Amino acid sequence: MVPQVAPISKQDGSPAGARPVTELEILSPDGRSRTIQLASERFVVGRAPSVDLSYPDDNGLSRQHFCFEKDSATGEWFAADLGSKNGTTLNGARLAERTRLQPGDRLTAGHLILTCGDGTAKPLNPVVVFDPLEASATAGATIISNVRGDSAAATAALAANHISALIRAGNELAGNRPLAELFPFILDLAIKAVAADRGVLLTVDNGELTIRAHRGEGFRISSAVRDRVLNTGASVLVRDTAFDDALRERRSIVEQHIRTLMAVPLQTADQIIGIIYLDSPSLMREFTRDDLNLLTVMANVAAIRIEHTRFAEIERARQLLARDLEQAAEIQRGFLPAGPPAVQGLDVAGHNAPCRTVGGDYYDFFPYENNHLAMVLGDVSGKGMPASLLMMGLQARVQVLIEEPKDLADVMTRLNRITSANCPPNRFITLFFCILNAETGELTFCNAGHNPPLIVRADGSHVQLKGGGPVVGILPFIEYKQFQANLDVGDTLVIYSDGVTEATNPAGDEFDIDGLAAVVAAHRSEPAANIINEVNAALKVYTADAPPADDVTLIVARRVSP
Repeated sequence: MVPQVAPISKQDGSPAGARPVTELEILSPDGRSRTIQLASERFVVGRAPSVDLSYPDDNGLSRQHFCFEKDSATGEWFAADLGSKNGTTLNGARLAERTRLQPGDRLTAGHLILTCGDGTAKPLNPVVVFDPLEASATAGATIISNVRGDSAAATAALAANHISALIRAGNELAGNRPLAELFPFILDLAIKAVAADRGVLLTVDNGELTIRAHRGEGFRISSAVRDRVLNTGASVLVRDTAFDDALRERRSIVEQHIRTLMAVPLQTADQIIGIIYLDSPSLMREFTRDDLNLLTVMANVAAIRIEHTRFAEIERARQLLARDLEQAAEIQRGFLPAGPPAVQGLDVAGHNAPCRTVGGDYYDFFPYENNHLAMVLGDVSGKGMPASLLMMGLQARVQVLIEEPKDLADVMTRLNRITSANCPPNRFITLFFCILNAETGELTFCNAGHNPPLIVRADGSHVQLKGGGPVVGILPFIEYKQFQANLDVGDTLVIYSDGVTEATNPAGDEFDIDGLAAVVAAHRSEPAANIINEVNAALKVYTADAPPADDVTLIVARRVSP
């Protein structure tokens, strides 16, 4: 809402009866706004990830651009530029020194617009109200109300001015402005082109009209005019409300002295994306048919520019996200083993393939003295970046707790207690942990809600490792138990995530444990790395090469002769 001019107190120059600033409304480059409460003593705005209000993709901001500071004695808020490259403006003037803020003050930095508020309740629509006016004249004509001819000299002068305005609009709109600047810029062009006194630009977002820019406030727009513009793409002109029976007696028209108005669609080749409304109380300059035509053409050009800018910003955001995800994936790959450990009497390999750029599966090896090897495989619920972050936190905790694994059950119990304190309520982790003695084949394991691993015997038969407890991250006081099994020479242990067994064919049937056991049994005498390759190849055939629906992670450990 455009701030009202407050009365000035003679004593200290502050607004009489002004309330203190308590919140900020932030309009970002995508045209969307959010409100934050000023709860701390200091807020820094900038591009650096470490600042309080970080906008890393806004190249117009410095790393630490400007700050809000609270005076502890008075409770008043001040703004100060932090030596930014492009500067900060307060109510249109450069912010040169630390300045006290008042409700309604507007700061601009980079591509951000920040408006100070005092927390008072705001009307649902402080700028525009759609008046349920059913003007019968709007039902049958693009141009409504009276139409009078203009003199030849006036017509020629207007034509020259309109041509100049179109050229100027074309040149100006060819630039690369972000959406936050483009909306008010388009409205200013429209107001200047037809010499209007005020106006408002609205766009259609999710079926609702959203105010993007306005010069003036308290607009009362006929709902009939609005619907005609948005539903049919027609442009509407009222040259003089005094000659329109439907408008002349309207209280809003009388109070605001509106005498001439126009409304035109923001229309691209295939859709109407918004509306520009202009009006004026002036009797010296009524809007004409030519004004309406000019505004309509300008609105069409502007609509195309808005859509191009929207698509460009969406694509830019997509590219930034793809770049960030790729960097995150590279970091995540660094948390996984670079290769299998060398343990006498064991042939070991591991594999991880996230279904997205980053994933929530994790595996690791921890070799110990006397040919002992610890193996761990976990699966965080969900996919993508949230699961990836939880996975990396899990990896860090496992590495600390596994340094001296005297008791796997104790390790899992402690890991669950720590994870439960930091795990979001809608997330959990399944985890399998084991230690294999390569000399004796003794296998000690602890399972927290994970798929029971598979042992394929040397003769081709298979068993699953039963026994375990609930998932990690939900119940902090669970006491886990450890179990024992044995791996003979020639046997193969397969630890896997559910992305393997729950892969489906085109008919919807799962690969299941029997499919995995069959592939491993057929290649049980081959190296562990080959077995993993054969499982992946079988999954590709079974799913008809469809993109995986979940992360695929495997550990294969064969006990071989020393």
